[in-house]
Amino acid sequence: MSFKDWALTPPMGWNSWDCFGTSIDEETLLANAQFMAENLKEYGWQYVVCDIQWYQPTARGLYYKNFAELNMDEYSRLIPAVNRFPSSAGGKGFRPIADKIHAMGLKFGIHIMRGIPRQAVHRNTPTVTQGVTARDIAQSFSLCLWNTDMYGINCNAHGAQEYYDSIIELYASWDVDFIKCDDIANTEFKPHDPYSAEKEIEMLRKAIDKCGRNIVLSLSPGPAPIEKADHLSEHANMWRMTGDFWDDWDKLYAMFKRCESWQPYVKPGTWPDCDMIPIGTLDHHSQNGKRLTNFTHDEQITLMTLWSIFRSPLILGCHLPDCDEETLKLFTNKDVIELNQTATASRKQFENSNIICWTAESKKHRYTAVFNVGSYEIKLCESLEKLCLEGKNTTELWTKEEAEAADGKLICQIPAHGAKLFRE
Repeated sequence: MSFKDWALTPPMGWNSWDCFGTSIDEETLLANAQFMAENLKEYGWQYVVCDIQWYQPTARGLYYKNFAELNMDEYSRLIPAVNRFPSSAGGKGFRPIADKIHAMGLKFGIHIMRGIPRQAVHRNTPTVTQGVTARDIAQSFSLCLWNTDMYGINCNAHGAQEYYDSIIELYASWDVDFIKCDDIANTEFKPHDPYSAEKEIEMLRKAIDKCGRNIVLSLSPGPAPIEKADHLSEHANMWRMTGDFWDDWDKLYAMFKRCESWQPYVKPGTWPDCDMIPIGTLDHHSQNGKRLTNFTHDEQITLMTLWSIFRSPLILGCHLPDCDEETLKLFTNKDVIELNQTATASRKQFENSNIICWTAESKKHRYTAVFNVGSYEIKLCESLEKLCLEGKNTTELWTKEEAEAADGKLICQIPAHGAKLFRE
């Protein structure tokens, strides 16, 4: 079986970063899983992903403590901080949490950084390969520019592939279903050495393929180089098209161009990723406390519509138990999720002034999304032919209302920064 068969549709789930940064703990992780199981699972949401620094006992918020003490086993592999994940005590790792999440009918994922812990290299600790230490396989000049936890791997060193094999084997023993590997896909932080971790991506692919477990591989952060799209498709299930995406209109507007560029590479099993969805309550790690998304309701509709018709993975970033009724409606619209999960031939149809139109098809339906990226409400009066619609049984999927069509034209009001999503 190909690894692409493990994610034939865009993965749907939740990630802890947008709301908790490095501060996620066992109780909060399981609370979000429970909410997903009770309220979202039936709509296709299934992955619960614990983001960065689960191995750092004193991690707090969005900021990293440089050269902090990390929890590590005897083979230079990072393990959960017991004070934050008490069920991991006694060498159990994340297996107890995975068991609980699987019992809910969900899947469990973790974040990792590429490479090997600097702490292991500085202490010259053993690896699983007899006679090979962390220092023997590290590439000391291969650094992450925003986090001090890791060195890159010298991919040609004896024991290097075996080290990657050993960490994936460990995660497989914890019954991990999803790995988000960071500092491995971007050009933004490595302008003089873009995509420098190409060989490490290949090593991860080999390690996952031999571990005996179907683990979805997600690569971060972006922007991933589009000239490496074929290589990404050969080795990963999803990869970031952008740097960290936050609730800012300019970032959302810029995503239209990114989606247009990456659209040819959207294929079953391999998904360009628009990043997590910052809708709902965010920033629980902030000194100022949690906050609501900065996106207006209309901007939230635009985001969910673009992510869905482009067929990005759908990964929520909010604290799920805080979701109000309006936010839940965005995440539980069966018709919109069906578009994301089943459509084909997604493409930008046209762009005209402040109007951007995308279309897609499935075995049962045709879809048209019309976005108003301008600052004022508009009245759309556009030919059905140009919109790739016939005007028969045309429904707007967010309101469930029948579309108004007259004289071969579709007529509707679209608010500023808003969208309409039609299905026939």
